[in-house]
Amino acid sequence: MSVDTKDDVPTGQLPVVVEQARPGPAHSAGPARLVTPTFVVAWVVNFLQYLTFYMLVTTMALYAVKSFAASDAVGGFASSAFVVGATVARLVSGYLVDILGRRKMLLIALVVVVVACALYLPAGSLPVLIGVRLLHGFGYAFASTAVMTIAQSVIPDSRRGEGTGYFALGTTLATAAGPALGLFLVGSLNYTWLFWTTLVTAVLGLVLGVFLREPLVKREAQANQEVDKQRAAFSLSDIAHPAVLPIGSFMLVVGVCYAGVITYLNAYAEDRGVTTGAALFFVAYAVAMLIMRLVLGKVQDQRGDNVVVYLGLVCFAVALGILAVANQDWQVVVAGAMTGLGYGTLMPAAQAIAVNAVPAHKLGTGISTLLLLMDVGVGVGPVILGLLLSAAGFGTMYTVLAVLVVVAALLYHAVHGRHPHAKRGRLAVD
Repeated sequence: MSVDTKDDVPTGQLPVVVEQARPGPAHSAGPARLVTPTFVVAWVVNFLQYLTFYMLVTTMALYAVKSFAASDAVGGFASSAFVVGATVARLVSGYLVDILGRRKMLLIALVVVVVACALYLPAGSLPVLIGVRLLHGFGYAFASTAVMTIAQSVIPDSRRGEGTGYFALGTTLATAAGPALGLFLVGSLNYTWLFWTTLVTAVLGLVLGVFLREPLVKREAQANQEVDKQRAAFSLSDIAHPAVLPIGSFMLVVGVCYAGVITYLNAYAEDRGVTTGAALFFVAYAVAMLIMRLVLGKVQDQRGDNVVVYLGLVCFAVALGILAVANQDWQVVVAGAMTGLGYGTLMPAAQAIAVNAVPAHKLGTGISTLLLLMDVGVGVGPVILGLLLSAAGFGTMYTVLAVLVVVAALLYHAVHGRHPHAKRGRLAVD
């Protein structure tokens, strides 16, 4: 592999290639190369971003209550302010990543994340803490969009599902390791140790980002001029790419269902007396996800999107159904594994679909559109579900969510699954 290290490209002009970034699937001499230095470094940077997020999201609410005598509601906002900042950033992150350059925006975002992590240490009041959380979420949204775009630019089209699945394993590992590490640091040491650990993690991500070199895509001058014209003016399509809105709307509904799991799992565990099972929930989630992503990405490439998405929906519906009736720890652990096979399968599968729906120069916008709609679902879900929970209890709430997954399946069929290209693998397409 030959990788160009030049990253100073004039604004509005597409860089020129050295490595074939998105090779076609047809008639190659062998499997297109998937694991490259760019892919590996991007994987690690993405993992570190999510590790920082999960270390803090599980500890911030209690920190605000203990340190600043905040109410539970305000403490919850201190934690979720991160999501607010990320959601606002997603409105423009894809556009700026596409216009200003993926690597440039990644480095700027990683610097913002480092600054935010450093500010947790001196933050001496609740408003300051909330401001830091907003800043951190803002930087995180840009960083995640940019690094995912870089990774997707080097995944061969013929191995899109497989490569996206491998890349998603970093998020899965962070899902398991982040909360456990955060709770360990707070429980065994103190919050100062937690903040120093997140700062070191953020700095390491920035250092790796400096060494990340994005392979450049060769384009003729005429193609560059056409793309420049398309990029000239900011429009609504730069916030939400029309081609990604269908699969994004599907993931918005899925996000509401997932919000019912991550938001209320601890309260559910105390109510049902299954705290041990809840503690192992995300471990089971990560293990199931790790095992199946080694297989399902290849299946998506060979057999099409539908087989993977419908499998994920069935598993997710079963997981929510189990939670609706569970009263023993082992049942909650099984639900965790099924959630890993369900939601953990759907997100990378949807990302592969979104990436294939947009042209190469709109990768950033495509990815940010999917993540924006997903964030809306996860953010709005707890508000709606909280009302349902207060009125009917956990059993009814999780039963309703299982039914909502069935609705999501119908929506998926309507917007994507019924089309011929969703029924056949990319390896079968010329």
